[in-house]
Amino acid sequence: MPVELNHTIVHARDNRESAAFLAHILGLRVGAEWGPFIPVATSNGVTLDFATVPADSITVQHYAFLVSDEEFDGAFARILQADLTYYADPYLARPGEINHHHGGRGLYFKDPAGHGMEIITRPYDSHEPGAS
Repeated sequence: MPVELNHTIVHARDNRESAAFLAHILGLRVGAEWGPFIPVATSNGVTLDFATVPADSITVQHYAFLVSDEEFDGAFARILQADLTYYADPYLARPGEINHHHGGRGLYFKDPAGHGMEIITRPYDSHEPGAS
């Protein structure tokens, strides 16, 4: 069996709030609570298990989601509807813009715990099989 990422734990101030936030933006569903975790599963089988931890122990992470053009449009509409600040770059220097890297579209936004979330419609060239 090839190696695949199955799940990761995402620290949050409020696991339910953060799970619901991300699920809403990405058009996913929040799974049933499992122990201390609130899961959100992606279509490629990776689950983000949100866990409540003290706010001062959260280390901000980055999570990037590859989405279709239609999913991007839906997520972008929900970002605008929620009046979230979004950026074209990971340094958060270009607010209110999207990028067009690798022939697609992408943007960054923060979740309730401060994690950097990214949606992209094309994978980065350096991550494609055979790319150097």
